[in-house]
Amino acid sequence: MIEIDRLQKSFGKVRALKGITFQVPDGQITGLLGPNGAGKTTCLRILYTILRPDSGSARVDGHDSVADPEGVKRAIGALPADSRGLYPRLTSRENIRYYGRLHGLHGAALEGYIDELARLLDMGEIIDRRTVGFSTGQQLKVAIARALVHQPKTVLLDEPTTGLDVMSTRAMRTFVRRLRDEGKCVLFSSHIMQEVAALCERVVVVTQGQVVAEGTPQELRESTGEQDLEDAFVSAIGSAEGLG
Repeated sequence: MIEIDRLQKSFGKVRALKGITFQVPDGQITGLLGPNGAGKTTCLRILYTILRPDSGSARVDGHDSVADPEGVKRAIGALPADSRGLYPRLTSRENIRYYGRLHGLHGAALEGYIDELARLLDMGEIIDRRTVGFSTGQQLKVAIARALVHQPKTVLLDEPTTGLDVMSTRAMRTFVRRLRDEGKCVLFSSHIMQEVAALCERVVVVTQGQVVAEGTPQELRESTGEQDLEDAFVSAIGSAEGLG
């Protein structure tokens, strides 16, 4: 479970987060939505333990991002939008194994789970190939396997379908739903409303560093009087900016 409580963060005179509060429960896919500059990336980087908040707290499975960053790192599997690079001289398996060893895994248990991830992500043809020259979809599969090799309970996915073709996107949706069905806590950040509508049981809308709407997609549509989720999102953002 993710618990964000009155989180604030400024960069000089820019207030990126203005006391946002929300929760992401286990066994559910929660969408984190907002326009560019809304504060989503800052919030995620605090959850990754890359940034420290000015005040408030971010907790993952009871671990505080400031007081217990190592506990948070063990608890999460993260796929940042801006950090998916692979070691091109290593095979897919070697890339995944390396991250597993960084988490203290080794031996038959590690190798068995790498094989399991390769099966779940349909990596049979690429698991023992060097990653140099991989397509976007192939790189993404390795990056996801790498993020999940230590079997975290909480998964942070930032724009996971960007650049994927239709078939790869469908496969990604299936895999994300599987994570949910396994009881994992999934935070899914995306600009693609079709992906949010297809995957997320709950949505948190952020703009100007504040949460301006949250609930199920249907609740968001009803509260804004819009039939389409994208129109509801635009309405929620517009109302908040008008008040600001």
